[in-house]
Amino acid sequence: MRKSVLPTIIIITSVIIVLRLFYLQVIDDTLRLKSENNAIKIIYDYPERGYIYDRNGKLLVANQPSYDIMVTPREIKKIDTLEFCKLLKIPKELFDKQLKRAINYSPRLPSVFLSQLNKMEYAALQEKMRKFSGFEIVKRNLRDYQVHVGANIFGSIAQVNQKIIDANEYYKSGDLIGKQGVEESYEEILRGRKGVKYRQKNKYNKDIGPYKQGEFDTISKNGEDITLTIDATLQQYGEELMINKRGGIVAIEPKTGEILALVTAPSYDPAILVGRQRSRNYTNLYNDSLAKPLYDRGLLAEYPPGSPFKIITGLAALQEQVIDEQTTFYCHHGFSYGRGRFMKCHGGSGPHQLHNGIYRSCNAYFGNVYLKTIKKYKDPGASVDIWSKHVKSFGLGDFMGYDLPTGRKGKVPTSKTYKRMYPNGGWTATAIVSNSIGQGEVLTTPIQLANMMATVANQGYYFTPHIVKKIKGEKIDKKFTTKHLTTIDRKYYKPVIEGLFDVYNKGTAYHLKVEGIDICGKTGTAENYTKVYGKRVKLKDHSIFVAFAPKDNPKIALAVFVENGGYGATIAGPIASLMIEKYLKGKITRKDLETRTLARSLMAEYNRFVKKPNDSTLLKEIKILEVEKAKEEKIEETIKESVDTTKSI
Repeated sequence: MRKSVLPTIIIITSVIIVLRLFYLQVIDDTLRLKSENNAIKIIYDYPERGYIYDRNGKLLVANQPSYDIMVTPREIKKIDTLEFCKLLKIPKELFDKQLKRAINYSPRLPSVFLSQLNKMEYAALQEKMRKFSGFEIVKRNLRDYQVHVGANIFGSIAQVNQKIIDANEYYKSGDLIGKQGVEESYEEILRGRKGVKYRQKNKYNKDIGPYKQGEFDTISKNGEDITLTIDATLQQYGEELMINKRGGIVAIEPKTGEILALVTAPSYDPAILVGRQRSRNYTNLYNDSLAKPLYDRGLLAEYPPGSPFKIITGLAALQEQVIDEQTTFYCHHGFSYGRGRFMKCHGGSGPHQLHNGIYRSCNAYFGNVYLKTIKKYKDPGASVDIWSKHVKSFGLGDFMGYDLPTGRKGKVPTSKTYKRMYPNGGWTATAIVSNSIGQGEVLTTPIQLANMMATVANQGYYFTPHIVKKIKGEKIDKKFTTKHLTTIDRKYYKPVIEGLFDVYNKGTAYHLKVEGIDICGKTGTAENYTKVYGKRVKLKDHSIFVAFAPKDNPKIALAVFVENGGYGATIAGPIASLMIEKYLKGKITRKDLETRTLARSLMAEYNRFVKKPNDSTLLKEIKILEVEKAKEEKIEETIKESVDTTKSI
């Protein structure tokens, strides 16, 4: 028996090998096609990329023809290189450089020699192309932008690099691929499918017709059109309001999670990343390390949320039943919570309950509320984890899963956070009380705060924010139509919403009201420190505002961040009110706000430390900052005093 095992194995193995060879050589022609590649020319038919529309059907991104010169080095015969260079208006050095690069890629496979010729360059070369063996012109489609805004939303298309080619066999040298934005997220849908034709050549390298009567040829399929959730008019208006400012605006439709506007500032015209100048323009944008126009602040910038976070502080305390609407805490222009520890407050002295604590933005009230929440259990770590769970149920501290390729998750601390910070233990609720007003270890992105306000507007649920509304021939991912519930009971939202409504009626945003629209909002400022030539300097605070409207059946929720903008109601607040009115009314009645906001520039603030000053100048600038901060606090007090006076009248 043992003697027959080895011969049996040999016979079976031999039969398998013979059958496999028969299949590959007789039945399967694909390998034969590859083996005959030297006598076959592969021609790709590139499809048209899908068009992009806004939510109202406005065309945003179309296509325009472009022409690439491809070269197959081995097929180059004697050509007049000087004439070739003259036709393309390129130096001989560039010709040699590009040819060397093509040879390194592959002597027998076509690769890009010169990309993105315009119509005039194509016409001049096409007439004499027969004189330049080894070179051919391939038509492709570049993007043709119908608007000058939304660059961060669209992204761009660029040539694939070798890493992409190695990772995905679909792409060949010279192919285009989506980079960033919608172009990257929906690349496979937008790009379509390129067609392939196999042409047979004789020994003289002449085309003698299709290989095997076109049996292996495929037809190209154009990319699918997509409709974005963006309102192009609102997007353009938001970018106008943010001129000469840095920050982000994110607006969401609460009932669907559809992103209505995604503004980052500064931005750029998407058209500058199209054509022969793309590489140079991209390099300039990339190297701007101060303004960072390629940095999408709406998705990537992590800021302390400031006073808007008090909304969640109050809701978590209500859910944990450590307070009710009538629970009262006294404010003495601040909150003393330990030896030598004092949290300053501009909300006015006297008794504060949930309602006026919100619209006056009282730090003392919410500091006390937070302490009661954390002190509910003997173990502060357990309380922090419970509180953290409530916070995260609003989508904070997570990427949320929206359909754009970039983002940051922010930060929501847990007991693990404080175990790392205090390895020897001993930390208490008072050590982390700054979380109560959004100034502790909490970090959020603008899109997270916009989603938080959409959740409050919906009284306890949200849909994952998304940028694509409709794809021709397909349904959007079901995760964007799945409702996410918070850990806060619905009944607790109503008193908070009433407080947010009175922020506009008799609170910190009283002067930002828009006639005919019931807006619920919350002002905020976030402290802003940086190192200037080795010295820690407190810069002008970030200006923050969150809102939704109308109060009943909300149609828009948004968050506005303006870096170094100061008090929330001075610059972020007006932008929020204007964006809401623009979307709901289609026109602006608060011309005073619009004129002031459009004219406001913060460039002097951003450029303050661009050039390295000497020590005396640095000290002078720091002193100016301190004076300006004092002036802002005085303005803030004046606004609140005028609101109180109006209320009493």
